[in-house]
Amino acid sequence: MIGYIKGKVIHSEAGVILLENNGVGYELVCSGAAFARLVTDGAGEAYTYLQVKEDGLTLFGFVSMEEKNMFLKLTTVSGVGPKMGIAILSQMNINEIAVAIATSDVKGLCAVKGLGKKTAERIILELREKVGAAELAPQKGQPVIPAADGEDDAIVGLMSLGYTRAESAKAVKRAKESGAASLEDIIMTALKSM
Repeated sequence: MIGYIKGKVIHSEAGVILLENNGVGYELVCSGAAFARLVTDGAGEAYTYLQVKEDGLTLFGFVSMEEKNMFLKLTTVSGVGPKMGIAILSQMNINEIAVAIATSDVKGLCAVKGLGKKTAERIILELREKVGAAELAPQKGQPVIPAADGEDDAIVGLMSLGYTRAESAKAVKRAKESGAASLEDIIMTALKSM
């Protein structure tokens, strides 16, 4: 299986990149972030997933291993194929997807063109336990503060708003100590204290 390619962009068109590596051109259906980075730089790397079907092979390209892992999780959901997974990743970054799943934001997921309400609800239902703070790696030099059960989703939500993991964890802890119980209450209380 092809898991990673580094090379020069020969051609780009509508989310598809032709990436040359050692004389071989690989056609990649890319996420929005991977497409933008490769087109801007004219060369680069992509983490890939090879889909094998009866009618052919398709190679999908991602900007990071985390983005690829999110794609793989999305495609485990019934009704979300690889093309829909790429569409979701092209319109939302992995942090936004993780927060939408953690906060049951059906409306936010439905903003993706072609993604209906029932499929968005299924994504939330099936991935709620699989997607959390693990989708957001702490920045280099930032301490990792372990979260208690149930706090991960609130921390992810705050981090997606630009706060550091440390700030988010402290604010969530304060919110829970002040009596906030539901995810929405914890996030709102935490935001007021920041």
